[in-house]
Amino acid sequence: MFADNLLAANSVNAEKLKNKGGSAAPAAVPVIDYEGSGYRQDFWEGQGREYEDAVERIALRRLLPARGDRIAEIGAGFGRLADLYLGYNQIVLFDYSRTMLADAVRNWGHDQRFVFVAGDLYQMPLADSVLDALVMVRVMHHLADVPAALAQLQPLLHQRSAAVLEYANKRNLKAILRWSIGRQRWSPFEPTPLEFVDLNFDFHPRWMSARLGEAGLQVDARYGASHFRLQALKRRLPAAALARLDSYLFRVGGKFPLAPSVFVRASTPGAPGRPQFDTTPAQLFRCPACAAYPLTALSQERLQCPSCACQYSQRDRIWDFKLQA
Repeated sequence: MFADNLLAANSVNAEKLKNKGGSAAPAAVPVIDYEGSGYRQDFWEGQGREYEDAVERIALRRLLPARGDRIAEIGAGFGRLADLYLGYNQIVLFDYSRTMLADAVRNWGHDQRFVFVAGDLYQMPLADSVLDALVMVRVMHHLADVPAALAQLQPLLHQRSAAVLEYANKRNLKAILRWSIGRQRWSPFEPTPLEFVDLNFDFHPRWMSARLGEAGLQVDARYGASHFRLQALKRRLPAAALARLDSYLFRVGGKFPLAPSVFVRASTPGAPGRPQFDTTPAQLFRCPACAAYPLTALSQERLQCPSCACQYSQRDRIWDFKLQA
C-alpha cells in the first residue's frame, strides 16, 4: 500500500464478523469499520487529494455505462462519486458504516432514486442479477478475502451488466524502484497479496486477474491510474490538468500496470439474462442470514425473510441489514 492510505488505516477499527445461517460468507472475515470516523474530513476534504478524485472520475466516466436502470456502488461511503450515477433510474449506495451513509443521505436523500443500504460485503443483501452496473473504488485494498467478496458480487450481475472495480497495484513503479535499490524488503513481482498494515492490501495484477476469472468475471478493459501521485507534482500543477495528463496513460497503463491504482471493467457473459426491472425493496434485497429472496414486505419500512423469518428495517432512509429489526 501507499502512504496516502495510512490516514484511512489509522482512522478506522478492524472488526471480526461471525458467519450467519446459510450465507455464503466465510466465518470471521475481518472488515474495516469506518463507523463514527472522520474519513470524509480526514482523508478527502482539504487534504490535497483533488487530483486523485479527478483521476478516478475520468476513469469511471470512460469505463462505466452512462445510463441504465439500476447501479450500485459498493463501499460508497458518504457518496463522493454519486453524481456520476445520475443517468440511472435507481442508485444503490452500499456501505458497512451507517454514519457514512447518513452523510450520503444528507447529500442525496432528496432524490428518491437513491437507496441507502448498510450491510456486510461478505453477506451481501442484494438479490441476484439486479444490477445493470456495479462500482467498487477504494474498497478492494481493504478486503482480507478477495475470492469470497467476488463470489458475493458476481451473482448481482446479469449478462449485460458492467462492473468497474479498482484495486491497489503491488507492482507499481515506486515499489519497483525502492526494491531495486534495497529500500524495500518485499518484492513487487511476487504475486501474493501484500498486507502493508492491518487490512490494507496491495495486489499483483496477475494475481487479481486470476481471482476475477475464477469468480466468473471477464475483464473487458483495464486502466492504470494515478501515475502522478507525487506531492511535488500535485503542488506544482492544477489537479484537473494533472488528471487530464494521467488519463492519456490509462490504456498503456492498463497493458503495463505500473501506476498505484488499477481499474478494470468486467462482465459476466455466463450469467442469467436481464430480469424485469423492479424498484420495490422486497425484490431488490435478499436475506443476508440465509440468502433467501425475494423478501416479504411487512410495511414500507420493514421486510421479512420468508425462509428464516429475520426482519430488516429502514430508518432515516437507510436499510439496515447489519442488524435484525
